[in-house]
Amino acid sequence: METATSYLGFRLPHPFMAGASPLGWHLDTVKRLEDAGCAAVVLHSLFEEQVTLAAGGRIRHMDPLNEEFAGALAHFPSAGDYPLGPDEYARHVSRVKQAVKIPVIGSLNGTTAQSWLAFSRIIEQAGADALELNLYEVVTDVTVPGSHIEHQLVDVVKELKRVLKIPIAVKLSPFFAAFGNVAKQLDGAGADGLVMFNRFYQPDIDIKTMRPSPKVELSTSAELLLRLRWLAILHGRVRPSLAVTGGVATWDDGIKALLAGADAVQMVSALLRHGPAYVSAMRHGLEQWMEWHKLTRLDEVRGRASLKQTADPAAFERANYIRALQSWRS
Repeated sequence: METATSYLGFRLPHPFMAGASPLGWHLDTVKRLEDAGCAAVVLHSLFEEQVTLAAGGRIRHMDPLNEEFAGALAHFPSAGDYPLGPDEYARHVSRVKQAVKIPVIGSLNGTTAQSWLAFSRIIEQAGADALELNLYEVVTDVTVPGSHIEHQLVDVVKELKRVLKIPIAVKLSPFFAAFGNVAKQLDGAGADGLVMFNRFYQPDIDIKTMRPSPKVELSTSAELLLRLRWLAILHGRVRPSLAVTGGVATWDDGIKALLAGADAVQMVSALLRHGPAYVSAMRHGLEQWMEWHKLTRLDEVRGRASLKQTADPAAFERANYIRALQSWRS
């Protein structure tokens, strides 16, 4: 039975890989992921704010030692709160790459096209096989149009493709008016992979203190459906590899993502819950399911439930929306 897949140009023995998470903080943990059978690993993110603070003493163009900016920067972690600083991150990439044989993907997380992107070359020189770019921002300025955000994202990818030789994956938010067009623009900009989707961590409100209460909740299968929809829409219609992240809690979820069109399945919450060995359970579940359906190659699975062969995808989506609403019975 052939479960091999291709992601960012790498031939992987199966589609299950570790996404960016605290599991990438330590060399020993990354080695455990490889020993458990992870096909590849995305290291935890290095943040734009870390790089600009180390390089120029600024966070979002503001000096944290200036009282004028104290309120705006009060909620950011201090440099010592991050597991690794920029230089330490580069050394970590190098150590990890020397210690494991699976593809090692660095991760940069930011909001702008500032000089911090130059650090991508240091990550490449440290030995990373690829780079995952995570442009995470909640746009609170009501005067900024959506087109500006799209152009900014595309321009960053173009700049990275100009300076890097390694593949680039873009980790995306689903909150665009026309996400398919954004994916097509990133395709044209040269992105090698699209990772769907970034999770927007939405703080609760503590009614005792009357303040926001941010905390991380691990994802569940309930988050998968949005990802399945866009995998199914984009499969076969864009060039970059497609990866899913978020909502893959069981091997059933992984199979659904492959049926929708995923080339790779990034796992984070499931590995944090169950440990690295859970990758083996995911692969075993896929193999059992393929055997039951008498499927011998992953190519027979990928995209089977996508909209690639649908004559009118928009009409199909609209029809399913109406059918779903009409299906309710009290």
